[in-house]
Amino acid sequence: MRRFIGVVMVLALLAVSVAPAGAQQKATLDKISETGTLTVGTRTGSPPFAYVNARNEWVGFSVDLVEELVKPALEKKLGKPIKVEKKESTPPTRIPLLSSGAVDLIAGTMTDTRTRRDSVDFSITFFVTGAQFLVKKGSPIKGIKNIDGRRIAAQQGSTNARIIREKAPKAVLREFPDQPAAFQALVQGQVDAYTNDGIQLAGLKAKAPDPAQWEIVGDFFSYEPYGMAMRKGDADFRNVVNGGLMDGIESGKFFEIYEKWFGAKGELPYPMAPQVRSFMLLQVVPK
Repeated sequence: MRRFIGVVMVLALLAVSVAPAGAQQKATLDKISETGTLTVGTRTGSPPFAYVNARNEWVGFSVDLVEELVKPALEKKLGKPIKVEKKESTPPTRIPLLSSGAVDLIAGTMTDTRTRRDSVDFSITFFVTGAQFLVKKGSPIKGIKNIDGRRIAAQQGSTNARIIREKAPKAVLREFPDQPAAFQALVQGQVDAYTNDGIQLAGLKAKAPDPAQWEIVGDFFSYEPYGMAMRKGDADFRNVVNGGLMDGIESGKFFEIYEKWFGAKGELPYPMAPQVRSFMLLQVVPK
């Protein structure tokens, strides 16, 4: 009986380990070709990267990169038109959504980290920012060095939350499921500051009812390179995504999209530093 139970347990473990791997091995390109749909996990409240606007449209810099660079690259590769379906993803849900096959690509504000690379693959970097704090005007908080005992909001599963735990263990960290919830806690005085990537805080401040009430403080206490995430080990799909992004950088289309959102007349003026432009160009692999 013990031997029988042992065999059953081994077979069960093999089933658990092999079945998901087999499911993951189904090529994403084949899946997209069969369905005619690229399913993208993105954000609903992270302006100007990905959010739902007043007309209930899903818009943003990351959304445009998918629609205008990745989608055409996929259509060229597959030789057929495809549509883009968007689903909400948040820091706690985005890797499970990928792993389960619910989405094919995460395109929002996901930082490429070594830890996350154990679970997913990333595209080339498409944006670089750093972590800061959003506080009420006149707050005594000026950066990460003076938040001991302060209530700090962060998004669940974010790199910002992890870094606060590591670098400021005496701060009172409170995690929220998404950016709107964290900002609402700040508005209501439940927390003293909200930490996120500086560019996202700038977008949040710009869209607040009274932007002058808020300020972004502190030097970057971490650097956040954004990439698009996909299932691990699917090199063919990753190559198409990267190819679309690199073609956009090389042709200048990427920078046009950047100007649309971050240029002088964009949603959130945030001029691209010359060194960042050089970094983007350096990611282009010669054909």
